[in-house]
Amino acid sequence: MNKLVALLNIVILISSCGSKEDVKEIVKDNKVPVEVLSVQPQTFNHYFEVKANVEAVEYAIISPETPGQIKKIYVNEGQHVNKGDILFKQNSSVIEGQIKSVQAQLNLAEITFKKQKELWIDKKVGSEIQYLQAKTQYESVQEQLKTLQAQLEMSEVKAPFAGIVDKINLKEGEMANPGMQVIALVNLNKLKFIGDVSEIYLPVINKGDSVDISFSTYPNIKLREPIYRTSNIINPSNRTFSIEVRSKNISNKLKPNMIASIVVNDYTKDSALVVPSIIIKKDFEKQFIFVVAKNDSTTIASKVYVETGRSYKDKTIITKGLHLGDEVVVKGYNIVSNGSPVDVKK
Repeated sequence: MNKLVALLNIVILISSCGSKEDVKEIVKDNKVPVEVLSVQPQTFNHYFEVKANVEAVEYAIISPETPGQIKKIYVNEGQHVNKGDILFKQNSSVIEGQIKSVQAQLNLAEITFKKQKELWIDKKVGSEIQYLQAKTQYESVQEQLKTLQAQLEMSEVKAPFAGIVDKINLKEGEMANPGMQVIALVNLNKLKFIGDVSEIYLPVINKGDSVDISFSTYPNIKLREPIYRTSNIINPSNRTFSIEVRSKNISNKLKPNMIASIVVNDYTKDSALVVPSIIIKKDFEKQFIFVVAKNDSTTIASKVYVETGRSYKDKTIITKGLHLGDEVVVKGYNIVSNGSPVDVKK
């Protein structure tokens, strides 16, 4: 029966051959040509992919701390600025006038205080209350001046970090109030990649695990970075948690709001017996593969039932049924049957 099946397989194979030489090669000794793979222990890794959004670590919408008219804008869109550079200045004429007035008051308060101090401390003339009133007035005016000077400094809005002016939303002469988006500033040197991961992966993802990052826009850019942070809350709407990975930008090619792919290793098994997934077949009982074995002096294909573990791409772990050193049929597995004579091609 096995010989009949083998001959039928050979007939089918012959019908698909394109030359007489191929036919002669196959018909020779009624053996089916096959290629085999010796099963050896290897490390098996399983991965899953997460779509992530690219964001700048340093990104700010700059607005003033006090209301006022924009007197001067010192930067242009696309311009690089350093930390502390003045971006724009508000009209400060009112505050400057107040400072001059308070400065005059301070000069008078200082003279009065010094006179009262000299009279009371040195000569014991007058009263202590007059001395304390003069001192209090002097200190109060000093604080008023400090407050006005701080407000004057606020009229000059400065860059909180080094970066690029991405957008300017207002023009000189327009009013700017606290919370208004006047200038968008971004630093493209440092980026973060944030993606949502199903909660089922929560036990296997940890801060510090290395992941691979790629971009469909720039296929040649490949990054490998540790996970910077995992969120501590599960999103109840989609049962996910977020992961964050940080990296330096590559030649400033990557931009915020691009899409990145994060590949995470969620399973590793050492010394696994791994075979190509395509060679695993299934009959009415369970999964099987073909291995080559000796039957007297003939090499034959032997059907072996197996149990499988995880698969990734074109590889599958065999958990039961194979042994170290078994030679599995990786080419010709579709045209052999149990007991078919085979010719192992090296």
